[in-house]
Amino acid sequence: MKFIADSMLGRLARWLRLLGCDTLYFHSIEDSLLLRTAREENRILLTRDTRLVKRRGVKEFLLLHENGPFEQLKKVLDAFNIHPIEQPGEGGGARPVIYSRCSLCNTPLEDTSREQAKPHVPEYVYQTSEKFKHCPECGKYYWRGTHPEKLKRKLHEL
Repeated sequence: MKFIADSMLGRLARWLRLLGCDTLYFHSIEDSLLLRTAREENRILLTRDTRLVKRRGVKEFLLLHENGPFEQLKKVLDAFNIHPIEQPGEGGGARPVIYSRCSLCNTPLEDTSREQAKPHVPEYVYQTSEKFKHCPECGKYYWRGTHPEKLKRKLHEL
């Protein structure tokens, strides 16, 4: 399942990426280009703009009325039956892989060695972490800190 979020949903887009959902987001994009990209790439449009969804040719979309990113996230997860923290065989919904995409640019992350990560991460992180991921597009490095458990707790709350 692929999404494209309008310019009002940047925080939602980032959360969806952290959950492993392929989510395009542009801080500033013309409506016509947003709609064309959604159509050409078979992406579901996520928007808060009621006028946008009334335009001719808009087929797959979710109009969000919620203000906060966590309420928006809950709506998207519920609407598309996405269960990012369930184990295979439970629930029957889509299961993207948490922390598999760059939260900044949406590129799939690649595993990288500790030695390759060393110059790019804090010394403490290098000393205490075994596994690292790297975004080949923007160069950001990721590692398992306390945020995966915090994210799982937040998802259980939702």
